[in-house]
Amino acid sequence: MAFRYGKVAMSGSEFRFVKTGVPGLDELLEGQGIPEGYHVFLLGSPGSGKTTLALQFLHYGASIGENGIYISLDEAPHILIRNMRRVGIDLESDIKSKRLALIDASPIRHIPGTVKIGAFAIGKRDFSLASLIDAIQNHARELHAKRLVIDPISSFLLQYPDEAERRTAVMDLMEGVATLGCTTLYLSELVETGTDRRYQFEEYLAQGVIIMRRVLKPTGIVNSIQVEKMRGVAHDVQPHPYRITQNGIEVYPTELVF
Repeated sequence: MAFRYGKVAMSGSEFRFVKTGVPGLDELLEGQGIPEGYHVFLLGSPGSGKTTLALQFLHYGASIGENGIYISLDEAPHILIRNMRRVGIDLESDIKSKRLALIDASPIRHIPGTVKIGAFAIGKRDFSLASLIDAIQNHARELHAKRLVIDPISSFLLQYPDEAERRTAVMDLMEGVATLGCTTLYLSELVETGTDRRYQFEEYLAQGVIIMRRVLKPTGIVNSIQVEKMRGVAHDVQPHPYRITQNGIEVYPTELVF
């Protein structure tokens, strides 16, 4: 099955770009950001700040009139709101003004056995994937969303033990989301963190891949971010340090992680 991307916004022969709202990150992306309508995988080790970056991306979008949807497959929305408040990002005002919606889709993962629809029985995995796509489409259209985050797809994919099935499920999810034209971040775990690691199948499917690592150095642990892939964009591929501050994540594009 070949994945067909949705529309990618262009201006003449050039992309239209979406600012990430993360200081220093856009500088690694031609100084402009992510091409509008792109599907980008944000892969990171535990505690690297993937969710913080993704919600910062949505919060910034809300501030400039680009509504966003956050689909949670793991953590309850009230916990996300509390955690983001601790890094200086107020999501409640975005939600109250209907510029942002946090959707708890975790129950979809717990649908038991098979599901009866009329005289037909549908397997749990097929039904939950269809339900997830339907929920995303409905909420995004209702809010006229321009930005979308799905976090983490690794939780959803636990029900697919076979890698070929996981790959097909991700392709189906991406194709279902592509009809919306949103600039989308898919969050997932980075299975291996070393420089000689094996690539994950998600990295081959996406138009963009951003990797967040925690690197152990003689001086201590350093947070590292790297734009591994961004099709059609002259991106900086070197790993750069970042910090989680009282105002969210800040990337230092002129510094390198050695």
